[in-house]
Amino acid sequence: MLPLFTTLITPQELAESATPAWRIFDCRFDLRNPAFGQQAYADGHLPNALFLDLEEDLSGPCTGRNGRHPLPDPQLLANKLAARGVSDATQVVAYDDVGGMFAARLWWLLRWLGHDRVAVLNGGLQAWTGASHPLSTTIPTVPTAQAFTVRLQHTMKVDADYVLNHLHSPDMQLIDARAPDRFRGENETLDPVGGHIPGAINRFFKDNLAADGSFKQLSELQEEFGALIKGGDAHNVVLQCGSGVTACHNLLAMEAVGLDGARLYAGSWSEWCSDPARPVASGPA
Repeated sequence: MLPLFTTLITPQELAESATPAWRIFDCRFDLRNPAFGQQAYADGHLPNALFLDLEEDLSGPCTGRNGRHPLPDPQLLANKLAARGVSDATQVVAYDDVGGMFAARLWWLLRWLGHDRVAVLNGGLQAWTGASHPLSTTIPTVPTAQAFTVRLQHTMKVDADYVLNHLHSPDMQLIDARAPDRFRGENETLDPVGGHIPGAINRFFKDNLAADGSFKQLSELQEEFGALIKGGDAHNVVLQCGSGVTACHNLLAMEAVGLDGARLYAGSWSEWCSDPARPVASGPA
């Protein structure tokens, strides 16, 4: 039986286990230079990888009130994946060059669609090349379209009203994945309002990574997240960030160590702060 990868996969595992039926997606992106990912992909990518763009493929239209990277329409996303050869049985691997910052978004989206056979390449492109595996500039032929069934997992996310109604409830523990200065309301350059959602605690997504850009040892992550949620039920945890992207990194880390059931507030801070009626906090948690 072929191995099943549902959270992280190492370069060695990918090199040894991948078959032509697998689908590998390059998710590189730069928030300040949206054209970066496509150009980086053209300059060199993992062999047989296809490209998915954070804003064009992995996000929906912005209205000014739904955050900077709202979730895409699930059926439209499923159609895009099916057109790129993803079926219900396909093993998918996502990677980027920033420790999984953007690849984790595709990981979460596929799980939201009901597809568990998806993993993030641990250490990303740097780990792949560091292990002496090649890159390619060949754009692979788009594979035959497949049948992809949406089995939407409605309980994997919450909306702004849920967060607002549970701000002071023991049934919700809110964890913000942004950098500590942005969490405190300092140096905000991406959103029009600085600060954080009242009651949130800060877990910078980069704290999930070791110095080489790969995820820390699972035992270390388990200890850190266990201390963060103080032994509480992971199902009560809601993860957010600036726009619902890096929060998926914390979700991936939790799932990798068996802390299952945490949910995503997809609109995150960029949606929250678009309504001046919603409360805002600043400073440390």
